[in-house]
Amino acid sequence: MSDDSSIARLAAELRREADHLGPGARLPSSRELTRRHGVSPVTVSRALASLAAEGRVVTRPGVGAFVAPRPSVTAGDAADLSWQTVSLGDRSVDDTAVSGLLTPPPEGIIPLTGGYLHPGLRPSAALAAAASRAVRRPDAWSLPPLNGVAELRRWFATEVGGGVTQADVLITSGGQAALTHAFRALAAPGGALLVETPTYPGALAAARAAGLRAVAVPMDHEGVRPELLAEAFAVTGARVFYCQPTLHNPTGAVLPAARREQILAVARAAGAFVVEDDYARYLATSPVPPSLVTLDAHGTVVHVNSLTKVTAPSLRVAAVIARGPAARRLRASQLVESFFVARPLQETALEFLGSPGWRRHLANVSAQIEARGAALSAALARHLPAAGVRPAPQGGLHLWVRLPDETDETALVESAQRAGVLVSPGAIYHPADPPGPFVRVTHIAAAHVAELTEGVRRLGAALDSLTGGGRG
Repeated sequence: MSDDSSIARLAAELRREADHLGPGARLPSSRELTRRHGVSPVTVSRALASLAAEGRVVTRPGVGAFVAPRPSVTAGDAADLSWQTVSLGDRSVDDTAVSGLLTPPPEGIIPLTGGYLHPGLRPSAALAAAASRAVRRPDAWSLPPLNGVAELRRWFATEVGGGVTQADVLITSGGQAALTHAFRALAAPGGALLVETPTYPGALAAARAAGLRAVAVPMDHEGVRPELLAEAFAVTGARVFYCQPTLHNPTGAVLPAARREQILAVARAAGAFVVEDDYARYLATSPVPPSLVTLDAHGTVVHVNSLTKVTAPSLRVAAVIARGPAARRLRASQLVESFFVARPLQETALEFLGSPGWRRHLANVSAQIEARGAALSAALARHLPAAGVRPAPQGGLHLWVRLPDETDETALVESAQRAGVLVSPGAIYHPADPPGPFVRVTHIAAAHVAELTEGVRRLGAALDSLTGGGRG
């Protein structure tokens, strides 16, 4: 046996003995340890030194070795976990932007941020009734099909249309999980992911967590510019483009039908995938062009459609539509990471979608979006006349506000919160340096139109206090 293994074996024996004896007890002498374990004095000395370095024993020259006292822990003391910094390395997951969008506002603060319906607009009673029916099904708690309950996959396929079948559908735990799976499955760590700029912060966070480099592709008022997308593919060698063609978050842009065809042609020429985030399909208040996946005959598009935005935060059910090897890899990615989506949640979604309450809820949300969107536009025109607001989109939950060039965006967001209103800073929507100061203002999280209008008034007052404006 080597010296190192003898030292390790003796150290292990001494640890057990020290634990048995308890703090302050004297360990056997070096001579006794040498005799008892059949090792050399050097081995004993090195084993004791190892335990002393661990803080388990205290050696007193000429006296002996003693079991070290256990450190006293008082209320409020915290363990020293600093060692983890070395083990984890320099890779980090930045959740700042996402957690900021999901954190409920403090009491008395008006939320003009977030991406979920106000609790008063959610179909809570209908969902509760659907859940009650779902859990009474005989197989509610059994193992579901790994790619999702067949009837739910069929529903999503029918909703999308364009030749999509239930075999193309994978049920995931919400749109964010769908994006995470798609990025990891389609792009190699260290590679480039092309994104519109600005874009959804959750997609940027998921891309970075997957080890991808988000590369910005500029937009105009109609969405991403095809000629610049082609250039970005050529320069970066990227094989994935993430986009939101319908009611883009945060700008509200809707990609016209002709440009959708151009985007697909550019991606096909580059041999690349398009991840289509169709999160706002049910938030449109007027007809929008067909989804990219319905125009795709080559397996270019990986389509994501979620129920969460239009219902409730905890109805985390979404569909990923893909074909070919990409579909198989996506299914494998979900299987090894989380197995499947809980069957009671899938069955609840299916019960709700098949009830009259679903269509009634969509009609109510559409009416609320129209009324609140108009109120938000009017309030911004009145209280932030110096800001540039994109034309009101065909629905959606947000307006994208360009602030005067001299505005300190961070200072405005902080000043607005002190004034009692939350807005989203524009910087979190840009994968690279932003072209100027922006904020995204949301109309759907406020309790009612009056609160929404008051929130915009507070935002305008905060901007005036920073820029020296004032409207008497």
